[in-house]
Amino acid sequence: MTTSLKARLAAGDKLLGALLRLGSEELVEMVAVSGFDFVLLDTEHGAADVGELRRHLVLAQTHGVPVLVRVGGHEPALVLRVLDAGAQGVVAPHVDTPEQAQALVASAHYPPTGLRGFATYGRAGRFGLVSPADHLRAAAETTLVFGMVESPAGVRAVDAIVATPGLDGIMVGTADLRASSTADDPDPAEGLATVHRSLAAAGRHRMDIVNGRAQAEASFADGASLVVYNLTATVMGHLADLRGAHPGPAAP
Repeated sequence: MTTSLKARLAAGDKLLGALLRLGSEELVEMVAVSGFDFVLLDTEHGAADVGELRRHLVLAQTHGVPVLVRVGGHEPALVLRVLDAGAQGVVAPHVDTPEQAQALVASAHYPPTGLRGFATYGRAGRFGLVSPADHLRAAAETTLVFGMVESPAGVRAVDAIVATPGLDGIMVGTADLRASSTADDPDPAEGLATVHRSLAAAGRHRMDIVNGRAQAEASFADGASLVVYNLTATVMGHLADLRGAHPGPAAP
């Protein structure tokens, strides 16, 4: 087994990944063979078909690339399934309160830390070949739990959210933060900076989502531990650029 993402983060590594919401095994494999550190599979805005998700997990891991899964919301059953299937962690959207952060952590960890149902006969337990004690230890040592702050309410509660035991870090959903902010709320850019300051003060990990290399480099320089490309945006940007070579309609 390759070194887990959690262990690499603890060692101070910076990790680069790609967010995939398109149902394509070839794209998963292309990201894997390109040398990215991880794949983030999106079931919030992408397909949540568990069978397809399992195939993508297996394919990425065949190439030795760890997988995180963005679940669709407060979905403890899906958190359990993706971790049983071998994902190294989860990212959950719309964490607005410390209570929601606590529930997220509980869904991802076994007792006594959490409430995740115990089983060794999934892929994560090598279909029962791993002893219960070894499975418990591996899960505790490798499972990553990230929440997403995506609203002014989440920004206001960020210090309490970040202080949640077992929560490894935060990714700000900048699009949702902008969409949910009103004239009475702080500017979304100020909210983003507030979350980043809170993470830095608490020593928790920051995950940024970006649309290109320049943004990725800037995020790492600004303190992000993990940066993930929005692959849909990067592919569409590339296609739009290629489309620019079209000479246009013939002159009449």
